[in-house]
Parts: sequence; C-alpha cells; structure tokens
Amino acid sequence: MDDAVNESRDLHDAMLPESGSSGTRHFGRELAGSFLPAIVLALVIHLFLAQSTIVYGESMEPNLGTAQRLVVEKVSYHLHGPMRGDIVILPDPTGGPIPLIKRVVGLPGERVSISGGRVYVNGLPLDESYLSQSTAGEGRSWQVPPLQLFVLGDNRGNSKDSRYFGTVPVDSIIGHAVFRFWPPDKLGAVR
Repeated sequence: MDDAVNESRDLHDAMLPESGSSGTRHFGRELAGSFLPAIVLALVIHLFLAQSTIVYGESMEPNLGTAQRLVVEKVSYHLHGPMRGDIVILPDPTGGPIPLIKRVVGLPGERVSISGGRVYVNGLPLDESYLSQSTAGEGRSWQVPPLQLFVLGDNRGNSKDSRYFGTVPVDSIIGHAVFRFWPPDKLGAVR
C-alpha cells in the first residue's frame, strides 16, 4: 500500500508545473515559440503586404474624411506602376511627419494642365466624377518626368499636393489605399 501511495505522489508531483529557474526557462521557450512567430509575421505583413492608416486633414474630402481608417496594400506596385485615379499614400515631400493621401492624376511623361477649373492630361479633359468642386491653379502646366507622378487631393480648394510641391517619385509611394474599415457606416472599397 505504501508503494501505491508513493506512486500516486510521484504522479501528482510530475503533473505540477516546474519550479525554479528550469520552469522559467520552459515558460520562456513556450513564450518565444508562440509569440515570436506571430510578431515576425505581423512585421512581414506590415512591411511588405499591407498596413492600416488614418486619414488626417481635409485634402481628400468629400471622398475620405478625417479620422477614417484605411487598409493600404503594398504588393501591386511591385507588379505594375500606379494607375491614374489610384489613391496613394506617400511621405510628405515637404518633410512633414505625417504621410499624405492623394489621388494619382498624371503619369510619367504626361503633361498636366489646369484650365477653366478642370484638369487636362495631354490636352484632354480628365473625367473626375469623384470631385465636388473645380480645380484651382488656372493656367498652370506641368510635365511629369520619367518615374514621377503628379498627385492631387480631391478637395482641390484645400490640398497640399503636386500643385504645391511638384511631382513625386514613383518609388516613394508607400502603398495603394484599397479599403475603408472605419467608421463602420463607411465600410467598403476606396474609390
């Protein structure tokens, strides 16, 4: 009977968590084995695939407003260049700390001009059905150099954009805004 009691105690002791430094090492290994891959995966997704961003300011109204949250994908521009009409995220060319959100209007090699409150690309009026106002900058014209883009905010009366800072390098684009997830009543594709 004493042997059965001793076996029961041994079994009970074996089921208890390890104590002391060997238990701490075991917990550390478990923690690293669980959380380290998750952290690495999150970093890879953020750096190379997609990230979220917050809209600051009014430059993209009425289509995107302050405090809206967007998913920005980073893969497609490795397969092809930005396309006219894409909404892109880019570092502020004037050195500001907050990235800008703008719409691609002019592609490399194109001439962008403003006349009569409208944008023209290579002499043809640009269809901008997403606008609610005319474009300021009457009589101005820009030649978009190779590997550069001309970007404008949708709120043409209140946007710091290529009319102000000039064209931007294609390789400076952080990503393409594709989906709005906040606020819930505005959930959907970004256009």
